[in-house]
Amino acid sequence: MIQLLFVAIGGFFGSIIRFFISNRLNKHFFGTWIANISGSILLAILLRYYLTGTIPDYLWLLLGVGFCGAYTTFSTFGNETIQLLLAKKYQTAMYYVLSSFTLSIILVGIVLVW
Repeated sequence: MIQLLFVAIGGFFGSIIRFFISNRLNKHFFGTWIANISGSILLAILLRYYLTGTIPDYLWLLLGVGFCGAYTTFSTFGNETIQLLLAKKYQTAMYYVLSSFTLSIILVGIVLVW
């Protein structure tokens, strides 16, 4: 039961910070892009430390599962991509999708190999 509490607390703060970023950028898709890229990097760093035993289980649950899980959001990413496509902003949608996936994967790879 305590594990659920750690995930919930992390998720609470992750969702609030993502909401703050989104509002600061006037709910523009760039806020989701920033959250997803930075959240991927943070998750990779946390995963590396968790797998090497540097951080304990509760910290992984709090920050990795809870915070990063709520801070990054695939549903918002999908919705914003559809909104760009419906607005006929095809090039922007393509750059958004490709840069989100590519940067996340490359940066996570760098962190895990580093």
